[in-house]
This record gives sequence, C-alpha cells and structure tokens, in this order.
Amino acid sequence: MEDSVGKIRKGKASGTLAVIAYRNIWRNMRRTALCIVAVAIAVFFNIFMQAMINGMVKGIEDVVRIFDTGHVNVVSAQFEEEREYVPVQFPVADGRSTTELIADIEAIPGVRAALPRITAYATLSDSVVKHALLWGIDIGREMEINNFNISERSDGLVTGRYPEAGSNECAIGVYLAKKAGLNIGDRIPLKVVSAQFSDKYWSPVITGFFEYDYRKFDEETILVSFDRLQRLLVMDDSTQQLFIYADDVRESGTIAARVRMLLGGNVVREWGDNYWVALMRQSSVVYVIVYLVFQIVASFLIVNTVLMVIHERIKEIGMMGSLGMTRGEIVTVFFFEAVFLSVIGSLIGCAAGAVSTGIGSLFPIPIDTFTGGGLKEFPMAGTIFLDFSPLTVAEGFLFGVIVSSLCTLLPSLKSAFIEPVEALRR
Repeated sequence: MEDSVGKIRKGKASGTLAVIAYRNIWRNMRRTALCIVAVAIAVFFNIFMQAMINGMVKGIEDVVRIFDTGHVNVVSAQFEEEREYVPVQFPVADGRSTTELIADIEAIPGVRAALPRITAYATLSDSVVKHALLWGIDIGREMEINNFNISERSDGLVTGRYPEAGSNECAIGVYLAKKAGLNIGDRIPLKVVSAQFSDKYWSPVITGFFEYDYRKFDEETILVSFDRLQRLLVMDDSTQQLFIYADDVRESGTIAARVRMLLGGNVVREWGDNYWVALMRQSSVVYVIVYLVFQIVASFLIVNTVLMVIHERIKEIGMMGSLGMTRGEIVTVFFFEAVFLSVIGSLIGCAAGAVSTGIGSLFPIPIDTFTGGGLKEFPMAGTIFLDFSPLTVAEGFLFGVIVSSLCTLLPSLKSAFIEPVEALRR
C-alpha cells in the first residue's frame, strides 16, 4: 500500500515538474525560439541530406536497370568475355530463335517482359562525328516497359517520331544531332561489321530526336528497330542480349535462377551484379561516414545551443535549489524542458524536411549543380530526384528529440550540484 501511495505521489510530482518545465519554456521567448530553431535546422538538414544520398543511389540504379541490364540480363559466355567490344557474332542460346526464347522466359512467374536488344559500334562517313553506337530495340514493347527519359519519366522523344519496325529509319540523341549538324529527314551514312565479319553499309533516315537525360546515350546513340538491325547484321532470328524485367524488382534473384536452369551455358546476371551498382554498394561506408559527419555537426549545433541556455540560467538553478527543490527535481525540470523544445523543433524540422524532399521527389535537380558536369561515363542521369521517405522523416524526428533531450542531462546535472549560494553569486 505504501509503495502504491509512493508511486502515486511520485507520478504527481513528475506531472508537476512537467508543468513547471512547460511554463518555463515560454518565460523567455528569445531563448526558446533559439533552441527550437537550432533543433529544427539540425533535423531539416538531417532529413534533406539522407534524401539526397538515397536519391543519387536510386538514380544510378534506375539508369543501370533501364539501359545496361534490365532486372536480369542474359548474354552468351563468349559475349561476356568480349563485352567491351559488344560483338554481334555470339548470340544468346545459339540455335534458338528470339521468339522462342522470349516465350519461354515470359512463361516464368513474375516476369513482366523479356526484351531483345542489339548494340553495335558504327563508323560514320560524311560527318564530323566519326563513331556512334547503333542500338536496336523492340521500340513498341520497350516504351510499354521503360521511361527512357529519366527526369521527365517519358519516352524521351523531343521531336519527330521513333523509327517504324523493319524500316530504314533511325532516331538520334539531341547532342549527337547538334554535334553532327543533322536534322530530321537527313540520312546518316554508316558502316558496321556483321555477325559474318563482313562490312555492311547503311544510310537510315532520321525520323526523330530523343533526349534521355543520360549524356552517354544522348551524345553517342543511333536508335533503330530491332528487326532491321538484326537483318543488317545477318543475325538471322537470334539476339545479342535479353533484358528481362520483373513485376517486382525483389524477385530478380528468383527469376535469374529460373532463367539459368532454362538457358544453361549462357551468362545470366542480376542488375545488382552490375559493376557500378556493386561499386556503389561497396562505397556505402563512404555514404555512412558523410551522413555521420552531418549527424555530428547537427548534434553539435543542438548541444552548443542547449549548453548556452543552461549556463545562462545558473542563477535560476540556484533560486530553485534555495526554494527546496532537490538536485534530481532540478535536472528533471531541465530534461522536460528539453523534451518539449526538442519535440516542437523536431516537428518543425520534419515538416520542412518532408515538404522539401516531397517537392524534390517530383522535380529533378540538375546533377551539374553538384558535380560541375563531366559524368558522361558514369551511369547517372543529368538530374536526380530527392528520395522522399516517411521512414527518413521519422528517423529525423527521433534524432532531434533524443539528441537534444540527452544532451541536457550532463550540463544540468553539473549545474544542479552547484551550491545555491554560489549559483546566486554568478
């Protein structure tokens, strides 16, 4: 019974101290505003920094999945050995038609589409640009699966139209067109080496310009229909690569395993095995360090502000002690004040962070703002989107509340042990 009464009294005392703390924070509006602003700024930059880093990583992953690998990539073993030269004489599952391969792979549960692609180097004549990349794709199906322009999330067509299936037509990147001085309706005389190692000459008509916000493709690529390039390179009914897209990216591993069973002897890779993705994951320690530096800077901002506020109130602490409050009660009052201020500041910082990252997730930010350009060979779009995440906002809130609340304990405890007479003299 005595224990129950003690607990009730203790609870009432804590409630009283909480009320005193709440009233104290409004006695000096300048001091209160300073604390709230410090916490809000720290929380805001905590959320914004994490959203920017996550957005950059996701941007690279999107480029890799759209242009380099799909969710699962299939090539022949010989092609894999000479991948940098993009040879066309080593088709996937040699002896089997592309149509059969696609039908078998798309029958696997979880597969959204299996898309054939051919990439080949071309030498241009009558042009100031001497080399380009021929990219043969099934344009209709590709546009159903992928948004090639990453920043606008569209098909990337700027003007004109994409080439029709089987036609002697092409679309080119806007930067390639600018460098070569080409317009819609012009022909591009070029030479490629076929799967039979013979020179093939071709002059497709330009029907459109595209901009994918991926500088490498915008500057170097000539897009043609898959079936026309397949015939030009004398590849019969085979394909150089298969890009497999899943309904759920998390099922990539399961689909890759099924494809390996189906196409033994070929190289089957998940998108996560891509060099750049693997590099980014291995470099995650660097991002953690950068994030921790931001956390430390934000924490120091909060700690310094709270320390300043507590030391300004030494006389007040002495007055509280002379009125009979114990050291524990004084520390509890300061702790409650810190909690109230940190909650208010964190809510403001979270609101600002959520709004800014939410808007940033809708509108692209030019990557040149951070890099100054020069990322042509790096698989990153020319713009990034901030990664808005409720989890990131919640983490920012907890960071603000925990850091600013805990950092009051030591200075307030130290101040509480000063004798009331000594405290009143300061």
